[in-house]
Amino acid sequence: MPMRWCEGKSGNWWHRHFRGGGYRITMPRQVILQVLAESKKHLSAEDIFLRVHQIYPNIGLTTIYRTLELLVKMGLVVKFDFGDGRARYELRSGNGGTSHHHHLICTNCGRVIDYDEFLDEEIELIKKTEKELARKYGFEIKNHTIQFYGLCKKCNTVKK
Repeated sequence: MPMRWCEGKSGNWWHRHFRGGGYRITMPRQVILQVLAESKKHLSAEDIFLRVHQIYPNIGLTTIYRTLELLVKMGLVVKFDFGDGRARYELRSGNGGTSHHHHLICTNCGRVIDYDEFLDEEIELIKKTEKELARKYGFEIKNHTIQFYGLCKKCNTVKK
């Protein structure tokens, strides 16, 4: 049985997002959030379906897709495209979610490395870039995603 997201400290956070947006907290939604919260990887809808189906066998793949799009729209989940033709999902930063990070994506093996050990210089550069882009285009930046493509250590060694 899935944990109850409406209980405890993190549950209050989920509850506020759902109720504040006028949405019900259904069992499929809870189970999908549970699977994302427990995962250390970026999961595709199919990956999520396989894990959710073990907990909640009555769920269909269509429900997974619809729920993921709703969770992205609500701002609880982030959707990524790593260039392999399959969208990946991750719980957004916050209670139970991952912290802000960038991605290093191997174009050979498809490995995705979360990069969150920012140096002070990197943080300053990103802040300066955001500030200049906002000024130049009159655009209010709320968030950003940075992805670097190349070869991981393993694939780079094999190519040499």
